[in-house]
Amino acid sequence: MTEARRPLSDPTAMRALAHPARLAILNRLQATGPATATDVAEVVGVTPSAASYHLRMLAKYGFAEDAPARGDGRERLWRSTPGGLTITTEPDDRPEVRAAKDLLIKAVRAQAAEEVTRALDNFDRESPEWRKASVFNRMVLLVDAAELRRLNERIDELLSPYLVAVRERSQAPSGARISEAQVSLFPRAERRPHGTPGE
Repeated sequence: MTEARRPLSDPTAMRALAHPARLAILNRLQATGPATATDVAEVVGVTPSAASYHLRMLAKYGFAEDAPARGDGRERLWRSTPGGLTITTEPDDRPEVRAAKDLLIKAVRAQAAEEVTRALDNFDRESPEWRKASVFNRMVLLVDAAELRRLNERIDELLSPYLVAVRERSQAPSGARISEAQVSLFPRAERRPHGTPGE
């Protein structure tokens, strides 16, 4: 089973999602399920009223929605909308669409870098089992465009069964934790010489 991914093309929605607090809130909803504004505020580091505003903005653009109530139903619960999101730049993107995509991709990559930093800062507190299972790789490849595309497809196929939006928690092993895979496949841009100091 693979996760249905919705391609993003609305520049207004992408600019709205590129806000760091909204990305963090959406990440929280996707990773651990429905939550109140107070729940996500504690994780993201904003006030509950700010979290409520960001949740309404996520709902306005179709990234979050109301979740079934729990308990006495007095708290408003939110969840991420089903399916994942994908941002792909296309050669025929209009300038405003391309600018919004670039902004969102950079925001997502910045948040991903923060996750790596947090993981590294916590690394010594992890069990030997988790330290051994973790990897922080960067590899330089020699491929053509078709090979890079196929590599991406194969990585997607490999990771898809483990996606938190796809895998039933009851089917995961008892020690399963929210983990993260970060994959970036791209041709390197040519590095231009900086020159020597004084030039």
